[in-house]
Amino acid sequence: MALTETVTGKQYIEPKITIVGAGPGDPDLISIKGVKALKGANVILYDALVDERLLDYAPQESIKVYVGNPSGDENFSQDVVNQLMVDYALNFGHVVRLKGGDLFVFGRGYEELDYAASYSIETDIVPGISSAISVPGLQGIPVTHRGLSESLWVLSGTDSEGNLSPELGDAAQSRATVVVLLGYDRLSEIVALYQQAGKGRLPAAVIQNGSMANEKIAVGLVNTIEEVAEEKGIDNTGPVLLVFGSAVELHHDFQRIRQFFEWPEHAD
Repeated sequence: MALTETVTGKQYIEPKITIVGAGPGDPDLISIKGVKALKGANVILYDALVDERLLDYAPQESIKVYVGNPSGDENFSQDVVNQLMVDYALNFGHVVRLKGGDLFVFGRGYEELDYAASYSIETDIVPGISSAISVPGLQGIPVTHRGLSESLWVLSGTDSEGNLSPELGDAAQSRATVVVLLGYDRLSEIVALYQQAGKGRLPAAVIQNGSMANEKIAVGLVNTIEEVAEEKGIDNTGPVLLVFGSAVELHHDFQRIRQFFEWPEHAD
């Protein structure tokens, strides 16, 4: 706990907040700087998508507070989390706000940074590995590949009001690799957008619990991906991301599927 002496002789707690991205799920994928922040924490506020083994890096006497996930049953609203973060910093010193993935890829990290700034609390940022790039990569799916995919779109499945993201229609028209986070509930609608764009034979993948021991993956075409995901037992009990684009055909399962069905190279 950071303490300083005031002119009256009383001790003053120096508040500080470090917002840390924990990466896609595997606890080994947090950065060294993130581990250092945890080792110096007085309080840790952590999300549902954070592997609790990361808490072992923190001092035993530190306070660990689970603040859930907006889609979970035990969630705290963002406003409540913001206030907890500030209150703990003012009363206990160094707060580490530990978040899954990266802070600024649908992680609401800037909202927390901005709230801390409104109280003039010193704040540090430790980026995390984003699941949008790392989870496909760990499965051998490069989100860009020379001659196959020259760009990447990362989208949320829904907008701030819970409606299907209007940008998904534009994405379906592009030649980019498209990674959709928080979109498994809307998979049927997203598939329909690609089919309307004439891309029913475009390679697609659904990955659940990416980088973790219970990871599941379904690989197929836009026309078949819903059925394959169901066959693989993919559901909403863990984080799921969707990948659409020619780069998916580089996954080893897709190579075997192509040989079996005699699909042409670079389906689109």
